Amino acid sequence: QVQLVESGGGLVQAGGSLRLSCAASGRTFDSYTMAWFRQAPGEEREFVVAITWAAGRTRYADSVKGRFTISRDNVKNTMYLQMNSLKPEDTAVYYCAARQSVTITVTPQLYSYWGQGTQVTVSS
Repeated sequence: QVQLVESGGGLVQAGGSLRLSCAASGRTFDSYTMAWFRQAPGEEREFVVAITWAAGRTRYADSVKGRFTISRDNVKNTMYLQMNSLKPEDTAVYYCAARQSVTITVTPQLYSYWGQGTQVTVSS
């Protein structure tokens, strides 16, 4: 059973930084793609960034390129999202997700495993 647990959300002023973590357990993740999605109130869940666990290939949404950085620690089985230059429009619940494939997709329905989410609020 795959378990994903996010942490690191909070309240930050515009221009500030936060680092989210996603601790993964229950499997060996070499054949997995891990991703971050976010969902603002009244909005659909939105792709943010993904990484293939073994090779470390990444894909970013245009809205976060140059500001967010995804990384993973294969020993700790933990994925990170460093968020810099935060904007009020980045405010959302951020979810960690996993799928058993090395093909990166932006479609949330294709991810089988989800964390509980962590709130990120950026004040103007």
